[in-house]
Order: sequence, then structure tokens, then C-alpha cells
Amino acid sequence: MSFLLYARRLFSLDTLDTRFTASSWTSPTANGSEKPSRIDPANSVPGLDVQDGLSKRRPVESTGKANTQPSKWATPEYFLYYVVIGLAIPWMFKSVCDVSLPSHPNYSKYKHLLSPGWIPGRKVDNSDQQYSGFRDNLPYLILLLIFHPLLRRLYEKLYPVGQQDGSTSAKVSQTPQHLQADVRVDRRVRFDVGFACIYLLALHGASSLKVFVILYINYALAKRLPQSYVPLATWVFNIGILFANEFCKGYPYAEVARFLPLTDGKADQSWGSLLDSYGGLLPRWEIMFNITVLRLISFNLDYHWSLNRSGGSPIEKKQLDQSDLSERNRVDLPAKAHDYAFRNYFAYVLYSPLYLTGPILTFNDYISQLRYTPRSISRERTILYAIRFLISLLTMEIMIHFLYAVAISKSQPAWEVYTPFQLSMLGYFNLHHIWLKLLLPWRFFRLWALLDGIDPPENMVRCMSDNYSTLAFWRGWHRSFNRWIVRYIYIPLGGSGGPATHGKWGKVQAVVNMLAVFTFVALWHDIQLRLLIWGWLITLFVLPEVLAGYVFPKRKWQSNPDAYRRICGVGAVGNILMMMAANLVGFAVGLDGLKDLLRGIIGSYSGKFFKVTFFLLGLFSAKEKIGLVFLATACVALFTGAQVMFELREHELRHGIKLKC
Repeated sequence: MSFLLYARRLFSLDTLDTRFTASSWTSPTANGSEKPSRIDPANSVPGLDVQDGLSKRRPVESTGKANTQPSKWATPEYFLYYVVIGLAIPWMFKSVCDVSLPSHPNYSKYKHLLSPGWIPGRKVDNSDQQYSGFRDNLPYLILLLIFHPLLRRLYEKLYPVGQQDGSTSAKVSQTPQHLQADVRVDRRVRFDVGFACIYLLALHGASSLKVFVILYINYALAKRLPQSYVPLATWVFNIGILFANEFCKGYPYAEVARFLPLTDGKADQSWGSLLDSYGGLLPRWEIMFNITVLRLISFNLDYHWSLNRSGGSPIEKKQLDQSDLSERNRVDLPAKAHDYAFRNYFAYVLYSPLYLTGPILTFNDYISQLRYTPRSISRERTILYAIRFLISLLTMEIMIHFLYAVAISKSQPAWEVYTPFQLSMLGYFNLHHIWLKLLLPWRFFRLWALLDGIDPPENMVRCMSDNYSTLAFWRGWHRSFNRWIVRYIYIPLGGSGGPATHGKWGKVQAVVNMLAVFTFVALWHDIQLRLLIWGWLITLFVLPEVLAGYVFPKRKWQSNPDAYRRICGVGAVGNILMMMAANLVGFAVGLDGLKDLLRGIIGSYSGKFFKVTFFLLGLFSAKEKIGLVFLATACVALFTGAQVMFELREHELRHGIKLKC
């Protein structure tokens, strides 16, 4: 395989996640995902049949060439876009590099946030606490990633299938396939439970007991309450846990001891303090518990819905091959009744590779993958995925060694010394840092799961800069969380209204449901006002896109697709600006920081207090013309980028791939 073909294979959607290039409704055998797809020079996009016959992949959705436009990559219009992009990207990097030099006037205000780096002559901006925790512990995590799968293989060699119940290998080979699968589930769960206990004790020390208590209470709600009460009780309990964890600061034992009716209060406090001193590697367990809450809800609701099914096993009724289920069937079809046992629940909730950050796997999918290893997992794909992770890690390392955007924003510098372009790029690279600091842990822990024989969803579908739609952005950002929300919140609330409420009322219901969804998402991330503002801003910024769909319906522009594409490009510019503003508020500089940035970008030459209202309405004085010229130039550049994004998705559609993001 030549270098170019290998690079295409490395950066293909199929390498990232076979879910992107195969239908979720058809089985892996029908999709051809049980074998690695091979690259054919004339046909290099996953989703197409290949000439060597090893893999015939079905398209995600048969769109047909009649619904797509001819390629525009070689047109004069797009050659102009290439020139704009070729000039803009180096300039963007240079602008932040310049303000990150020791010679810059603001350097002294943030140099204390920089650390010695491994690139000669450069310090490293490791000031983001969330990412520094991952970066500083990465060597130990890599050892764990290697040790855990090897230990499992040793366990499986010492205790092969059938040994737990005393049967011989000969007898096991004659056992029906589904019984062997049950034995495999039992063997994997035994290992997962044992390793999870050790892993949790190492992470949280004595606080592990608090996690175990919460797990038991949640399980008891699902099993002991009347089933009609289970969904409401599950939501109230788990949302209550989010608030309680935050306000009680993880329930320190010293504080708990004060409320116990024992005689010697000082002695009570001393044993509490002693337990608190054994906090493990991550004493603040409550910070990482939010992801666990999602698994608690998943188990309870999957179990509740399994009891509402009548008429026998859906797998038997549909005559499905349990070893060859589609991804949709793995998620939707309930596990066997005996699978909803406490030991399986414990192993699922505390599954070590996905415990800290995810990606999120539903309980039904987890049990299905324990029973039969997904055919999408192969050595070649896993190696390529590991290389993708290393490339992303190197990208982040280069960025934090040369672009000190995070340290600058944390130091509250004198914004007036920056040009409008430099200010906008500081905000832009702050967002890219957020994207990479989330992508790297998600991909690392997904890689660990792949090595362990579990295939969770990929969380990041596209690069942050390859998004123009607010709705599509949230389908592709933290994708496993998005799928969890759709399954457990959005659809139960009514989704977009269903067939009975099509039209404007369906859209109104969809927006109301989206407001409820993003309120939960904001509270789930952290109980802070700025995140609530972020959630409500996201919902507000969805409205223009929904309204534009009514004013400019695609079906009315079928005779003039180029004009429609350019109209969409104008809307995309607004979407991109609003998404950047909302995410800067929620995850970077906050509302006050955003106001300072906007005032610097638009009003930096006027000396006047710039209000957000003026920014939205476009009412600028004559003294603000320079800022206005920059804003107009930025909008042209964003329009150019949006046109390239449109053509990328059209290119995917021409090859049968529709990601909806």
C-alpha cells in the first residue's frame, strides 16, 4: 500500500468508527464491517464496494446520484476559495504566535502560567486544569491501557469458557452457541467486577464506598419500586445526586461523622478525617461522577422498557442472529431477563476503560457486546485508530507550545493592545483547545475499550472548524452523549412532535423539548449560572436556523441549487458566529469575557463602551469602521469555509455516506 493510500485509509471515516460508513439498521455481515475495508485508488471512500472482494460495504443511506450535485472541486469558484483558505490559515496561526512571544507587552502578565516545554526554546501552556490532569498522568494511563487487556487475556487463558461450571473444552464445543455466549458474559463480568473494585479503590480510596452506596440505591429503585414509578424515581434520584454531590462537596466523612449519633464527637470527627485522608488518586470523586449518572439512568430505563415488551423475545420473533446484530438492534432490543442482575449492572456502570470520561454505552449494547465481540473490531482498525490518537496528541502538543491562547485569556490582560484580528483568533484557538482537550481523553479511553473488545461510539465526528449548522454540530459533538439524550430524554418527551404534529407546531414542540434537553445538559456539565446561560443561548441560536428552513425550504430551490447554496452560506456565517459566542461563554471566558472580546474586536478603536445590542443590530459609529471592516472580512472568510463544508458533505453523499452533521 502506497503512502497516499495508507493516509487515505488512516483518515477515513471507516477507521474512525464503522458506524459512520455502515447502516445502523443492517447487520455487520450485510454491511461488510466484519473485515477491514481496503483502499482502491479509483474508489477510496468508505461506503463503496472495492475491487479486491474482501469488503463490500453498503452505503449508510442510499441517496442516489439524482439527489446530489456534480463535483465543484475543480471549478473556478472553488479555486478562489482555495486561495482564500490558503492565505487565511497561516495568517490565523501567525497572529496568535505573535502575541505568544516573550517580546509582547502582555507576556509578563501570563508567563507565570507557562511551564517548561519539551520543544527547544518554547514553554508550554499547560494552564488548563482539566487537560493538565490528563496530560500529566498520560504515561501512567498508557501503562494501564497495556496492562488491563493483557491481564484479561491471562485471566481468559487461566479460566477458559466452561471451566467455571466444571465442563471440559470438548463439552463446551458441543454446547449451543447462545449458551457459550452466556458463559462468555459471565466470564467477562467476573473480570470486570474484580478489576473495577481495584480500579475504583485506587482512584477514590475510601470514597469508593460512597459510589457503591449510590449504585445500590439506584439499582434498588429499578428493582423494588412498582414499575410505573421507576422512570420518575430514576430521574429525580439521579438529578438530585448531581445537586447533592455539588452542594455537599462529595460528602466528606468528617462532615458525615458530625451527624452520627455517637457519644464522642471528637472521636467521630477523627475517624472521618482519617477516612478522608485515604482519598486515592482522584479524591474529588464527585467531579467525575456525572458520566456515571448517565449509566445509572441507562440501566434503569433499559430494564423498565424491557418489562413493557410482551409476546416473547424480539430476537426469536424476528429470527435474528445474536452474533450478527445491527448496532440499532444492540441498543434497542432488551437483554435477557437474567442479564439485568446486580453483578452485570455493577460491571457496566464501573467498566474501567469508560468509567472516567466515556464514551457512553447503553446497558443493552454493553451486554450484547459482552456476549459477542463486535465484528467491527479488527487489529488493523485499532492500530490505525491508535495512530490517529497519536497525531491528535502531537497536534495538541504543538499548539500549546506555540499558541498561548488559554494562558492569555486566564490572565485578564489589557485587551486594548490586541488588534481585532488577534482578539478573534484568541477566541478561536481557545475553542480549538477545548475541542482537543475533550477529543484526546475520549479517544484514549475508547482506544482502551477497543483493545479490550468493546466498541463504544466515537464522540467526535468532525473537526470543530468543520461545522456550520447549530443542529448538526450538536449531533456530532460528544456524539455518544447526544445519542444518549435522544434515546432517554428527547424521544420520551415527544421529540419533534411526531406525525400528528408536523408543521409549525411540531417545530415549536421540538424547540421546547430542545430547551429542556440543553437545560439538563448544562446542569449535567456543572451547576453554574454561566452553563445555564450557555444552554439557553444554544436553544436561542437554534431558532434562526429553524426559521430559515421555513423561509427558504430546499424543495423550492431545486431548480437553482447554486443560489440556494449561497443563501445557506450566508446563514452558515451567522450560525458559526453564534456557536462560537455560546461556547466561549459556556466553556472559556464566560459572559463578561465575551463582552470584553467583542468590545475589543468591534470597538477597539473607538474608546466607547461597546454593547452586545449594537453588535447584534449592526449599529456602528464612524469611529468603529475599522472594526466593522474586519468583521465584514471575517464573514467573507467564514462564507468561503462554509462553501467548502457544503461540498465536503456533498462529496460524502455522492459516495453514499450521510452523517447528518
